[in-house]
Amino acid sequence: MKIWSKLQAGLFRPSTFRPPSRYKVDVLKVEVPVNSEYVDGSSVFKGAAAYTRAEAIGFYRAAADVTSLPFIYLSAGVSNAQFTESLAMASEAGTPFSGVLCGRATWKEGIPVYAKQGMAALQQWLDTIGIKNINAVNAALSAAKPWASRLS
Repeated sequence: MKIWSKLQAGLFRPSTFRPPSRYKVDVLKVEVPVNSEYVDGSSVFKGAAAYTRAEAIGFYRAAADVTSLPFIYLSAGVSNAQFTESLAMASEAGTPFSGVLCGRATWKEGIPVYAKQGMAALQQWLDTIGIKNINAVNAALSAAKPWASRLS
């Protein structure tokens, strides 16, 4: 059960994360609180809405309010389009995320290229689409806040 579901059900207690020093961590790695494919009006909307955009933005804010520690968003293996849309919603929500940890969101779509067409095709994919994917994530990071700003 994700954080937002627990918040809605009253099962999640934000006090679990307080005081932050209890866990001896400096930066939290967290998943985004909603699947953007099910947010009505998102750029990756799949046609079945679980959330309005306003609800999704509210879940980003609620999840960010759970801790005073700096946090980064994990791509969790979603597509590049889905991850960058998620970062756009985080930005729209004004969440103070400090960056991302992503891998598959930038390169996983190249695996079938390699499997079907070989190394030369993968290299071409990386040189074009792979670079485009990294640049899209980098552009979405313009909304990120310095991690130290969460500590003051």
